[in-house]
Amino acid sequence: MSAPEAIQVSSLPLPPVQYINLYTDENVRRGRAPRPPPPIHDSYSMFGNVFNADDTIIRPLEAQGIKRLYPQHFDRRRELKKLNHSLLVNFLDLIDLLVQCPDSPRRAEKVEDLSLLFIHIHHLLNEFRPHQARETLRVMMELQKRQRMETALRFQKHLEKVQEILQHALQMLPDTSELDSKLAINTDAMESVDNLGFEQQTQDPCSPSDRIMCKVIDDMISSNGLF
Repeated sequence: MSAPEAIQVSSLPLPPVQYINLYTDENVRRGRAPRPPPPIHDSYSMFGNVFNADDTIIRPLEAQGIKRLYPQHFDRRRELKKLNHSLLVNFLDLIDLLVQCPDSPRRAEKVEDLSLLFIHIHHLLNEFRPHQARETLRVMMELQKRQRMETALRFQKHLEKVQEILQHALQMLPDTSELDSKLAINTDAMESVDNLGFEQQTQDPCSPSDRIMCKVIDDMISSNGLF
């Protein structure tokens, strides 16, 4: 017996049918698809947290109700190193408490300290996001500039090649003065042939001797009374 075919199962759930049916090609073409919701101008909730539309992208720690562990003006790189060292020391203290006295109330304090340190580290890293975005944009624009310069250089090379081909073709053409003289000679010859044909057409086809002979014969016939 042949082995049963493997059933392919998607790791992601299927999209909701009640929404897909509203955005069919026919509905979109006829303008019957639901319009997007209006932008939010007040507060909204996301993942259980309340946010305001007027808030900055990176809210300060005080606005989130979190105690700040470093001053307002500081060196972020230095503070990140200090927070990393504090995180390691508190983690070792927590392990020591779990080994010696797991039920100690200081265990919860150490967990809260670790959570606070992680929040501060995460906040400092988020403050680097605008700089990262600017640096990413700068690199992307430099890449686009380099690609456009390379494209322009290729166009310039093709233009120079086309100009070279046209210049070579122009050099291979005959001299215009010789061409004009040949055309003039051919035109004169054609005109002389035309004039000769015209003279032959206008010229009388009968010679004078033929006319005399014809007249003599006409006189003889008329005197004998043949007609």
